[in-house]
Amino acid sequence: MSQPVTPYKNENATKKEQVATMFNNISKTYDFLNHFLSLGIDIIWRKKAIAELKRLKPGHILDVATGTGDFAFEAIQMLHPDKVTGVDISQGMLDVAQEKINRRGLQNKFEVTLGDSERLLFEDNTFDAVTVAYGVRNFENLEKGLSDMLRVLKPGGKAVILEFSKPKVFPVKQLYNFYFHFITPAIGKVFSKDNSAYKYLPESVAAFPDGKDFITLMEKVGYRETKNRPLAFGICSIYTGTK
Repeated sequence: MSQPVTPYKNENATKKEQVATMFNNISKTYDFLNHFLSLGIDIIWRKKAIAELKRLKPGHILDVATGTGDFAFEAIQMLHPDKVTGVDISQGMLDVAQEKINRRGLQNKFEVTLGDSERLLFEDNTFDAVTVAYGVRNFENLEKGLSDMLRVLKPGGKAVILEFSKPKVFPVKQLYNFYFHFITPAIGKVFSKDNSAYKYLPESVAAFPDGKDFITLMEKVGYRETKNRPLAFGICSIYTGTK
C-alpha cells in the first residue's frame, strides 16, 4: 500500500497532525492566496456548489473542513439556513473564521468547532446537508471520512463536495500542471511562511481519486444518487450524493 501524501516529508507525525500544523501555519495568508492563486474563480465554483442545495432548502448544514469559513458564509447568503456548524482540525483556521463571524454579526447563525472530520462528534441523522470545499483530499482515511459524513446526515439529506480534480483535455491539462507545479509553489513561497504547504497542494491533488473513482468510493460507503459535475474543463469537480 502506498504511503499517504503529506505536507512534511521528514516528520513522523500522522497525515492528520501534519495537515493541522500546515493550516495553522498558513491560516493568516490562506484567504488572500486562495483567491489570488485561483484568480478569484474559486468564488464562482463555491456558488455553483452551494446552488446544488437550493432545492433541498436545508435548515441545518454541517460544513466539514470549514477552514476560514468561506464556503459556509456563501451557504448562509444563498440558502438562508437556520444554522451552519463548521468543523475543522486547524485551530488557526477556525480563529480566522471566528473573527469573520464576529465581524459579520453571524454568531447566532454560524458556529465553528475544533474537530476531526473522520470522527464527527455529532449524533446520527443530525444534519439536512453536509458540505466540504477543498477538504476531502486532506483526509487521512478518505473512506472513513465519507462514511462519517453520511452517518450524521438525515435520511434524504445531501452531501456536496467541491474538490480539485485532474483535467485531461489538451492544452488545459498541460497548462494546469505547469501552473500547479511551478507557479503555485513559487507564489506560496513568497507570501507564506510555510513553503511545504504549496508544494503539498499539487501532490495531494495528483494523489486524489477524482472523477469516477471518487463516485465509486461514495457509493461504496452508502451514498445514493451520486453525481460528478466537472468545472472549468475538469480543474475542479462538484460531487453530490444523498442518504
